Amino acid sequence: MDPAVQLEGVWKTFEGHRVLEGLDLVLPRGATLSVMGGSGTGKTVLLRLVAGLIQPDAGRIQALGEEIVGLREEALLPLRRRMGFVFQGAALFDSLSVFENVAFPLREHTALGEAAIADRVHRALEMVGLEGVDRLPPAELSGGMRKRVGIARALILDPELVLYDEPTAGLDPANARLIAELIGALKARRVSETAMVVTHDFEFAATVSDQVALLHRGRLVEVADPEALRTSATPEVRAFLAGELAR
Repeated sequence: MDPAVQLEGVWKTFEGHRVLEGLDLVLPRGATLSVMGGSGTGKTVLLRLVAGLIQPDAGRIQALGEEIVGLREEALLPLRRRMGFVFQGAALFDSLSVFENVAFPLREHTALGEAAIADRVHRALEMVGLEGVDRLPPAELSGGMRKRVGIARALILDPELVLYDEPTAGLDPANARLIAELIGALKARRVSETAMVVTHDFEFAATVSDQVALLHRGRLVEVADPEALRTSATPEVRAFLAGELAR
């Protein structure tokens, strides 16, 4: 079976600053991979490349069996519907209720009737532990609740691949732990089995991931299971885990 995501020799530069340098990466289907690294190392750029939101300067990117480099926007849209993207700030529509935020992809991409939409939305909110908040505006939610609404919306179309951009950023330790437990529970229930997670939190990555990759100066210095990475002798890994890697 083809991997869910495969990058070969991917380069990306912004305004003269080289962000990715010949990156190679494979995400098998059914696995969760966390990508770690200091600020500005290209973690979010990597997610945006996989989603086809930006194009590389060079290299190949395959996602869910399709070569996406060079695809026009209209050809990328059906592929993106097979992905869920959880944005760092949740990216909820402040003018819409929780219900309408989660229902938005269903209204945009399906012909479901109102009863079917309501059923899907309620099941998604129940799955993330947010029953009874349908009518609330995002402004009345805590940071952790907003993140969970963002996850419910990302999962509403039953994606084959979920991309999480810093899902615990800005959360206190208790809420960060809840998000980690939620992602782990979704995987155990065979929901969003394949995922790529960008995070700065190693303990979170170790909780949710089969593999953890460290991105440093545009290259992956090591990809390993969490425990192997924890005891790695690679200098960049040891420095990052000790909090000494330059940001």
